[in-house]
Amino acid sequence: MITRRSFVLSSLASAWLLAAGTLVGCGGTPSSDAPADSADPSAEAGTGAVDTGTLIVGFDSAYPPYGYVGDDGEYTGFDLELAAEVASRNGWEVQFEPVDWDAKDTLLDSGAINCIWNGFTMEGREEDYTFSDPYMLNAQVVVVRADSGISGFGDLSGKAVITQVDSAAYNVLAGEEATQADLAATFASLETIGDYNTAFMQLESGAVDAVACDLSIAAYQLAANPDAYVQLDEPLSEEHYAVGFKLGDDATASTVSDTLRAMDEDGFVEQLCEKYADQGISYENWCLE
Repeated sequence: MITRRSFVLSSLASAWLLAAGTLVGCGGTPSSDAPADSADPSAEAGTGAVDTGTLIVGFDSAYPPYGYVGDDGEYTGFDLELAAEVASRNGWEVQFEPVDWDAKDTLLDSGAINCIWNGFTMEGREEDYTFSDPYMLNAQVVVVRADSGISGFGDLSGKAVITQVDSAAYNVLAGEEATQADLAATFASLETIGDYNTAFMQLESGAVDAVACDLSIAAYQLAANPDAYVQLDEPLSEEHYAVGFKLGDDATASTVSDTLRAMDEDGFVEQLCEKYADQGISYENWCLE
C-alpha cells in the first residue's frame, strides 16, 4: 500500500512555488553583472526524474484500479505501485500528486509534476508528450445498466451518454479527430464529468443511459457490481497505455521503459497484476517486452 506519509512529499502549491523558483534561478532573469542578452532560455535545468532525482507522478485519484483512494484513506493503485517500484530501482524519490485532469498539462509544463502515470492513453497524444514505451493494452468501451435493454451501438440512438472530460473516450467520440463521430451524432447528448466514479453514480441513478470509458475502468466497475452493469461487446477503439512526460524528456522516458521491462522479466509485474486481478487488471494485457 502506498501512503501519503511515505510518498506525498509536498503539496501542489509547494510544487508550483518550487517550479517558479527554478525558472527564475535557472535563466529566467539575467544576473545584474551579466549582459542582458546573455541569458539562454534553453539552459534551464531539466525537470525530469533523471535530472532531479524525484519522480513526481500526476494522477487522477478517482481512477481505479490505476490510481485511487483506498479503504484506509491512502493513495493506492496499479500504476502508483508500478511508479513506486520504478523510482525505487533507480534510486529516485517518488511523489504522488492528485491533479485536476483539466490542469495536468499546465502542471507538467511548469514542473509541478514530471509525468502523467494514470492509465494514460497515448494514441492521439503523441505530439503533445514524450511517452514511455506502451505497457498495457486498452480499449474504449460502453457500459450500460444490466436492465437497460441496450445491447449494441444501434440501441444508443436517442440515449444520454457520459464520459470523463478530456478522456480518450471523449476524443474518440467528439474530439478533433473523432473516429466515432457518426455514432455520437445519434446520441441525445454526450456529457462530460470530472471523474468516472461520479459518471457511474449517474448511470446507476438513471440520470444517463451509458458510460463511455476505458476497458480497465469498465472491468473494475463490472467486478465490483457484476449484476448492475454490462459492457457492450463492440469496442469504440483499441489503444495502449503509456507514461506521459514533458516533450523532450527522452532520458526519463527511456529509463522508465527499461525499468518496466526489467520488472516484467523478474516477475514483479505479473505478481502485481495478480494482486489487482479482482479489480479488472489482467497480465494478458501487458504488452511491454
